[in-house]
Amino acid sequence: MNVLLVTSSYPPEIRSSSHLMQELAEELRDRSHRVTVATCYPQHNLPEKTMQPLQTDAMEEGIRVIRIRTLPAHKGHFIVRGLSQITLPYLFWLELKGRLRGGVDAAVVYSPPLPLWKVGHLAKKAWGAKFILNTQDLFPQNAVDLGILRNPLLVRFFERMEQEAYHHADTVTVHSPSNREFLLRRGHVAASKLTVLHNWVDVQAYHDAAGGAYREALGLGTSFVLFFGGVLGPSQGLDLLLEAAKGVRHEKQIVFLLAGDGIEKERLMMRARQEDLRNILFHPFVSKEEYGKLLSEVDIGLVCLSSKNKTPVVPGKILGYMSAGVPVAAFLNRESDGHQIIRDAACGCSEVSDDPQKAAQLILEMYRKRDRLKELGRSGHQYVLEHFSKKECVGQLEGLLRR
Repeated sequence: MNVLLVTSSYPPEIRSSSHLMQELAEELRDRSHRVTVATCYPQHNLPEKTMQPLQTDAMEEGIRVIRIRTLPAHKGHFIVRGLSQITLPYLFWLELKGRLRGGVDAAVVYSPPLPLWKVGHLAKKAWGAKFILNTQDLFPQNAVDLGILRNPLLVRFFERMEQEAYHHADTVTVHSPSNREFLLRRGHVAASKLTVLHNWVDVQAYHDAAGGAYREALGLGTSFVLFFGGVLGPSQGLDLLLEAAKGVRHEKQIVFLLAGDGIEKERLMMRARQEDLRNILFHPFVSKEEYGKLLSEVDIGLVCLSSKNKTPVVPGKILGYMSAGVPVAAFLNRESDGHQIIRDAACGCSEVSDDPQKAAQLILEMYRKRDRLKELGRSGHQYVLEHFSKKECVGQLEGLLRR
């Protein structure tokens, strides 16, 4: 089968979505499918090391990757970011219809950004391709909840776009049961085309990672390291971690390491300096290859989502921590299915992300019971193997493509 994967981010860009789509592309390739990835030319969330210019159309490990130059989508004024998202599908399609003259059998579109659904629809119209919309964040609801999207006209505009996307897709996948129930309650998509497809993770990639030299390089020594890796944006609500760091700074061994980038990073760094939070370190993104090494040197993996979120989103980094055998401390909105996954996997602890005092208390409890952390890590690793392995989840997606 000739499969087109449409996504705004793909390695070398470092995001959970880029890794997820690369793992999907590799697994489909290994199952003898011809895979083409259409993605944005990388501009943000890149490794610290200088990156060589990339070809805009090249074979990478048996996968054809078409990189399309677009307006900046992650940083800059919100008007520029909005224009970037609106123009994405048209820029993508202008490139694809010329480069994929033979067409494709199926198109899998990763959302967000929501406007990319149009590429799947155009592939369906032009080539008769099956169109699967893989829905992660439920936009525009999540943007409304966070106060990012406030204009009633824009909200209605994107709600109509959302309904149109669900209508034209052959299958809409969501990553947890509560996300499915959320969409059904809204009545925007028929139950017959809505499927739960859990996010997957390449467990072996974490299992094979040998320890690096991050503790020595960062001067961490024997510190008890709580690690957050990923995008530092408004959805994460990372002020909670700064408040928690303030609440536990009397324990001199506890250190928070935040590795990543995003529109909130500079503000968070300034706040940490102003409040003299010496137990917080900021570090740039590390590559996918280095990420596993870094995880092998930390004690706890932190997950944080603003309590303003009202959708049942499950942060992908939870599965990465579990794969690496790292226990999880999660601060999530009340509606997140992440709470249930952590309970079922017995891989750590979670709290609703609306109480800094409870967050600090949870961290102190895990620090004081650190002799149990390896047991939690092993439990999480085993749970991922049984429920979220790349082989099992992509096998389910392959079934949807063939159906």
